[in-house]
Formats: sequence, structure tokens, C-alpha cells
Amino acid sequence: MCRHLAYVGTEIRVGELVSDPPFALTRQAWAPRRQTHGTMNVDGFGLGWYAAGEAEPARHRGDGPVWGDETFADLARVIRTTALLAAVRSGTEGMVSGRGAAAPFRSGRWLFSHNGALPGWPESGAGLVKQIDPVRLLRLDAPTDAATLWALTLEQLEAGCPPGEAVAQVVQRTLEVTGGRVNLLLTDGRQIAGSTAGASLSYRQTDGGVVVASEAYDDAAGWHDVPDGRLITVDGGEVSVHHL
Repeated sequence: MCRHLAYVGTEIRVGELVSDPPFALTRQAWAPRRQTHGTMNVDGFGLGWYAAGEAEPARHRGDGPVWGDETFADLARVIRTTALLAAVRSGTEGMVSGRGAAAPFRSGRWLFSHNGALPGWPESGAGLVKQIDPVRLLRLDAPTDAATLWALTLEQLEAGCPPGEAVAQVVQRTLEVTGGRVNLLLTDGRQIAGSTAGASLSYRQTDGGVVVASEAYDDAAGWHDVPDGRLITVDGGEVSVHHL
């Protein structure tokens, strides 16, 4: 399992979302409150954010615990952005480690992360990779279930699917082929699409935007749990939750 968080809205300092709150993502790396599989998330981390005037998001990833990375702490302290996706990773037994296995994955304006695990990987994934263009498959950041789900999602996006539909199709196909826990987050800096399939997810509408996260980063009012088996989309500050 992992923990992840996405935000779109008015400009905000990164640390206000990922490191300053009492139960922020940096704390969830070692003391998550709602994680049901695994106890710590120390096998990598990542932050992707959108800068004004730039066509693609910037990204910083590491292959160890987030608290040991001075650069992450500095980025969170000083960078301001209107959208981001951040994650801390708990590697599944048998999966490769390294920076390439850490979310967020990136292509063009898109950022993506996966919280969960597909049982029996890699053997169970044979039916999934058949749907991926061979060149894209060879270019995966890492031979992991998360990177494979990203490749599937990207193919849906490039085929013209809206982000919510792309996420829903990938989740449904994955549950048919492998089962497992398939909580996804996807953003292009303007909208967010996410899924609940076996793991927790919550959202909060703030004065300036919307946060979607594996778990609330504080105990303030306004957090809403997304029931399992749902698709959540955020567009123009409006939140919609539907059955997958």
C-alpha cells in the first residue's frame, strides 16, 4: 500500500498540503492512520507540481523515506503551485525498488499514482500487459503493477477518453483480470480523477480548491470519505462521486 494526495485550486504553498498539517503525507510515511495493508511507506516518494507558464509539471522523486530527503523538505517549504500530486510508497514484496518505481508517473501534463497492489504479480499481470503497445511497455519506468496501470491509463487518455472514464475503465479491467486494490489518482493540473477499490480515500473542498487524499491530513471539519467502488472527479472546483 501507499499514501497519495492530489490538489487543484488557487495557488498554495506545497508544504501546506504535504508536510505542515499534523497528519500530513510526510507523517503518513511512518504513521498512517487508515492504512490497512503494511505499516510504513518508506520505499520511495514523489512530488509533481505545476508551475505557471510551463506546459508540463515538474517532478522530484526518491527511492527512500521522504523524511531523509532534504530537497523534498525545501521544495515543500518554498514552492507555490495551483496543482500537485504527491505520494509515499510501500513496496509490495517481490516488486522492484528504486526511483523509477515511485509515483507520480508523468507524461505531458498528466501525473498519476496507484495506492494498492495486484495479487500474484507479475504472473497475474500477463492479461493486462497484452493491451499495452509494446514500445510503451518497454519504456515503463519500472516493471511494477503501478507503472503498468499508468501505461493502461495513458493509452485510454491518448485514445480520447476523459480522465474519469480512463480511470474507471482501467480499474474495471484490472479487477476483472487480477483483482486486488486499485485506488488511482490522475490529474492534469486542472482536474482530478480517482478511484476507490479496496483502500481509503477522502476529499475536502477548501476556500480555494479541492484536496483528494488517501487519508485526511488533519481532524478539521469538511473531510468526506469516498465509499468503496467509486469514481471521484474534480473539475472547476466541483466534486462528483459515482459508482465505478
